[in-house]
Amino acid sequence: MSYFKHHVFFCTNQRDPGITCCNAHGATELRNYAKDRIKALGLHEGKTKIRINSAGCMDRCDLGPVIVVYPDDVWYTYVDKEDIDEIIDQHLIGGKIVERLKI
Repeated sequence: MSYFKHHVFFCTNQRDPGITCCNAHGATELRNYAKDRIKALGLHEGKTKIRINSAGCMDRCDLGPVIVVYPDDVWYTYVDKEDIDEIIDQHLIGGKIVERLKI
């Protein structure tokens, strides 16, 4: 059994200017938003811990920005806070994969 109910990795890789990367699409800011929201919901502790982490390049920049949710091994792309909220509400809390954001 995994230590976390869900472990979410946000690619926050920064490449040279002009080269596609997740961080150029606001990945760090949206990772911080997700982390704050999980904490505000009280989902960062106890038996149902959800952990939000940064990751280096996950080699999917052309589909990015990207996150991966473990142990479910589900990859998502996102654009804004509303997409992050949908992933949190539907997948991390509700257990339903957000098909429209899945890659």
